[in-house]
Amino acid sequence: MRIQAAVLRSCDAPFTVEEVDLREEPGAGEILVEIAGSGMCRTDLAVRRSAGRSPLPAVLGHEGAGVVVRTGGGPDTEIGVGDHVVLSFDSCGHCRSCRAAAPAYCDSFAALNLFGGRKEDTPRLTDAAGGALAPRWFGQSSFARYALVSARNAVRVDPALPLELLGPLGCGFLTGAGAVLNTFRTSPGDTLAVYGAGAVGLAAVMAATAAGALTVAVDRHPGRLALAERFGALALHADTPGLPERIRRLTDGGARYALDTTAAPPLINDALRALRPTGVLGLVARLHTALPLETGTLDRGRSVRHICEGDAVPALLIPRLTTLWQAGRFPFDQLIRTYPLTAVNDAERDCEAGRVVKPVLLPEGRGR
Repeated sequence: MRIQAAVLRSCDAPFTVEEVDLREEPGAGEILVEIAGSGMCRTDLAVRRSAGRSPLPAVLGHEGAGVVVRTGGGPDTEIGVGDHVVLSFDSCGHCRSCRAAAPAYCDSFAALNLFGGRKEDTPRLTDAAGGALAPRWFGQSSFARYALVSARNAVRVDPALPLELLGPLGCGFLTGAGAVLNTFRTSPGDTLAVYGAGAVGLAAVMAATAAGALTVAVDRHPGRLALAERFGALALHADTPGLPERIRRLTDGGARYALDTTAAPPLINDALRALRPTGVLGLVARLHTALPLETGTLDRGRSVRHICEGDAVPALLIPRLTTLWQAGRFPFDQLIRTYPLTAVNDAERDCEAGRVVKPVLLPEGRGR
């Protein structure tokens, strides 16, 4: 089938909205989804920094949501035609991590999500000239009118929900909220410091507020600090003199947990110094340089760990987040601005400039 999609042809080129050919018939365990909206994530844009490591041209997009229009059947396909679904990351389902309800640490995560695919996959996407496009991005390639995905990485949601806005629950919002609710298991009375008030950081703030924690948010953008305050956090500018000491005072001796979304070594060291004894720092952003830890930052039982995809089982966490949203306790929709798919480059520019927290692309062109 011929569909419209946003194609990235090289790391330094703009997206081009093109007519591409998608294999129409789902195989066993697959579904064909008509995309209602797809979030733009920093991970999509990071492909531009991976010259030579990412096979281009490709269709990106890994925060899709839409309606199932076909299924390939099979024993693992419980989702049916007409179901509303949020698409998340792919996983094999049978390795030790998957069997232990930790699909984000699947042995095949890189192969299945980073332009790899499953060995049994047949080609999915070609351009109008017949040129191959890279295999599905995070099992989706959802910057398109339709996506052919594994049923395993689709989560059924209530059709009464605003489907076009739900895609970011599959990655960015899932990562921030999952770090708070799954990794830290935050509860009333806990203290949390969040470094970076973008989509992941603000999702963490909202989840922490819903869990009853005292939260401090750190960022350099006044607008994002204002959002953090709206969602229940105390807000501090990243350049605040004596930042760790200030956070320790606000959290009665230090934060129990900290979440860094910036990958900035100075802030990571500040985060460690602001922890109480035995406090835990979680890192979600990929480090692009060596991380020098300053003397004393890991004293007194403090620890650091990386968190992938919020330690989430998407089929469990996404319904939890939509229930919180319906109760007014996880207002993720306030972070979203929608764009028509044809304005994908405007969405990228606004995201990079910090003018929008979470762009969502609408294939039908109904931006607001």
